[in-house]
Amino acid sequence: MNFWETITGSDLTREWKAFEVRAGALPEEYRAAWEQIKYHLSPHGDFTGRNLMPILDSALGLLEQTAADGQSIDEVLGDDIPGFCTALAGGEGARTYRDRWRKQLNRNVARKLSRLGG
Repeated sequence: MNFWETITGSDLTREWKAFEVRAGALPEEYRAAWEQIKYHLSPHGDFTGRNLMPILDSALGLLEQTAADGQSIDEVLGDDIPGFCTALAGGEGARTYRDRWRKQLNRNVARKLSRLGG
């Protein structure tokens, strides 16, 4: 990956399109699960979503492998896709973008208050 791709995000666009092509080859129930996985993982992404790309690649690989093995989606993910995504993102209490923004806001407010008080 070169500097220009990093700045423009063209590498992410290319990777994302490849994911969608791979997901398009999955059976219908697997495509529906893929959409849910993307939805439930997105809050755990950073501003660009670059940190989620390896996680999404692994999740899609799991779906491809289990579809090829003939397993049902319920056997693979169970009925708790949000829980599965939380586990993928780092477990219970995994930080979301809201948590990061909240921490940054609190830090900035504390810094301003310390300047005013002293």
